[in-house]
Amino acid sequence: MTNFARLDLNLLVTLDVLLAEHNVTRAAQRLNLSQPAVSVHLAKLREFFGDPLLLPGPRGMLPTVRAEELREPLRQALEKLGHVITPSQVFDPAAARQTWRVLASDYGESTIVLPALAGLRAAAPHSRLAVLELRPASIARQAERGEIDLAFHTLDDAPPGLHARSLFTERYVLAARAGHPQLQKSLTLKRFCRLEHVVVSPNGGGFSGVTDQALSSVGLSRRVALSVPHFLFMVSALLSTDLVAMLPERLVRAHAALQVLEPPVRVPGYEMVMLWHERVHRDPAHRWLREHIAAAL
Repeated sequence: MTNFARLDLNLLVTLDVLLAEHNVTRAAQRLNLSQPAVSVHLAKLREFFGDPLLLPGPRGMLPTVRAEELREPLRQALEKLGHVITPSQVFDPAAARQTWRVLASDYGESTIVLPALAGLRAAAPHSRLAVLELRPASIARQAERGEIDLAFHTLDDAPPGLHARSLFTERYVLAARAGHPQLQKSLTLKRFCRLEHVVVSPNGGGFSGVTDQALSSVGLSRRVALSVPHFLFMVSALLSTDLVAMLPERLVRAHAALQVLEPPVRVPGYEMVMLWHERVHRDPAHRWLREHIAAAL
């Protein structure tokens, strides 16, 4: 108790951020403090714990064994303390001035963010929404650090440890420009494989996907002539060429300039989910945002 009585609790907040950032400058920016002030906090923390806690490294600061032992218990303790001292409030979207940050691919922007946007602007006119580029490998880290509120991703590739809510199930259809000369009669599997296809490769440069896996299972392959990083560019390519593509139905089902067909091969679909961290799970504003998006879909 004697040691705890002489500890400024603000120092623990600084330590929590330092253990997340491993960098004094970035920690100072997140805490809205000067870099010298954070350095002073770190010096006091080192004295209190009798340990250097963070050591200079080639790519930032490296936590000591003692710092690693403190990381998770400290984060949990600060979150619980936050719940204790913050009174429960009813969220009023009409008066709120929130800034929400969500991760979405261009597919998620079109099928999730866009359907929810008009209602969000009407219900919370003073709030702001930032849509950030989805990088699947970074979802868990960004959520843990509080850098994002939500991420929209497929269930199969969702990182463990986050809350998930199903939004919809998607399926694949064959799409091409209206009047495509090779799609004017019944499409056989053999003719499907001879068409020139375009695929989305989020990581860049890939020429195969779930359709190719389905074809391979029956001893067939298709011609993939173009690989692009985004769905929306793929649609533009379809409109200006005789390329075809296997696309999520929600992207193309209302596109007047495209014709949409049932493919002659069964390709498994996927489930889209909304992901968020435990730290915001009970926050009234965050709960309102999640319910609004789910209702919009």
